[in-house]
Amino acid sequence: MHGLRSVGIVGLWALIGGCNAAAEGDDVPIDADVPGDSTVDVAANADADADADGSTPSGDLVVLAWNDLGMHCLSPSYDTAVILPPYNTLWAQVVRRGDPPQLVTTGVTVEYRFQNNTYSCGKRDYGQFWDHAAELFGGAPPRDHGLDLADPSCHNGLSGTMVVGEAGDHFEVRGVPLVPVDDSGTWNPFQVAVITVRDPAGTVVAETQATAPTSDEIDCAMCHASGGDATVHIDGGGDNVFANVLAAHDALSGTHLSTSTPVLCASCHGSPALGATDPGSSGKYLSEAMHSFHSTTEATCYSCHPGATTHCSRSLAHTADDGNCTTCHGDVAHVGASIADGTRTPWVNEPRCVTCHAGVADVDTGATLYRNASAHSGLYCAACHQSPHAMVPSREASDNYQALQLQGAALTLGDCRACHATSRGGGDGEAAGFAERHGGPSPATPTGCNICHTSVSADTARWPHSFQWHSRP
Repeated sequence: MHGLRSVGIVGLWALIGGCNAAAEGDDVPIDADVPGDSTVDVAANADADADADGSTPSGDLVVLAWNDLGMHCLSPSYDTAVILPPYNTLWAQVVRRGDPPQLVTTGVTVEYRFQNNTYSCGKRDYGQFWDHAAELFGGAPPRDHGLDLADPSCHNGLSGTMVVGEAGDHFEVRGVPLVPVDDSGTWNPFQVAVITVRDPAGTVVAETQATAPTSDEIDCAMCHASGGDATVHIDGGGDNVFANVLAAHDALSGTHLSTSTPVLCASCHGSPALGATDPGSSGKYLSEAMHSFHSTTEATCYSCHPGATTHCSRSLAHTADDGNCTTCHGDVAHVGASIADGTRTPWVNEPRCVTCHAGVADVDTGATLYRNASAHSGLYCAACHQSPHAMVPSREASDNYQALQLQGAALTLGDCRACHATSRGGGDGEAAGFAERHGGPSPATPTGCNICHTSVSADTARWPHSFQWHSRP
């Protein structure tokens, strides 16, 4: 049996957040003001829940929440060939409205749950994860609780309390074993998390929703189904697609995986997604092996990265029918080749926003990935723009919920197009007249800035990206 025996996990803490254990933090002032940017025209892009009414928050606290990756794959079964466990991670930041606003990490409790999704074991074949977790991943979480690959003593369930992350500026929960089948039996790769903030008395003081993406749409059957193109070396294979995958691997590579099930692919091919810091005993990262081998087949990005139905790349400004993955990541052959030549480490070297959005303050985050980057006195990029692969406006209504809830428009928080014709406001595209209409503690017309700020400065140097984004209709 091949599990996570040799896969290093020291890097996973930075990749996927922290455990649900008590942590301390302090309120951190946010010194700047809040307009943002988005890059496509959006009408009423998505239906909002009844309470996502776009009204300016009137309470003291606001909560902003998101999934760390914007997409997550899990294996549909765990008894044969296994790629990834069910493992979903949510982040949230709580802001105390004021002049200036402050990030809050003490004196509140932040809870999470999922709409109509309270258990995972017992749905389809996902229960096999708990049957084989110890031999595959080296941990044995209770049923309906997940792994924490950075802290094996931590096992989060499908509801609970988020904790302050290692950076001390946000709340998080990691390793939630969320599956894409809800309690009604409906398959939906875009589950909805409800994030609730309570004061010490237990009173709800802020609440929002965020998409928790989870998909098992990994279409190995495209080639590995019985009689498929990838079964020519195994006499056409059998009915179990993943058994066919292992048999083909044995035939082509001289391995004996078929007699050692279940097999975690990352046990030989290191995967930084599971914390590996090297290519593993095979000498090839899993991403290199998968991309390089399949680059000569008919496989596309959506053959494995979910998927033909899921279409996980859903930010309207960044996607297309095929996901538009290659614009940022390169094609299948390039991904494999760039790992092989050492210019890319999977999950570590990722696309950078500044490649397309040059000349705008704070867009160049250096070696820090978008999902981990913050600016604007501590707000994470995703707090206003939403998750990678799902930046608003998004094709999926659940991605747009928060923007609609807080400003009534499915746009980056603070985008002037919530009311104006362009992302920079009035027809002249400048900030002239802002102070008179929108500035100060009692503006004639509140803006997205007032989501967090009770008084807004007209000094654009204090705004996100220093108000340097391009004017877009």
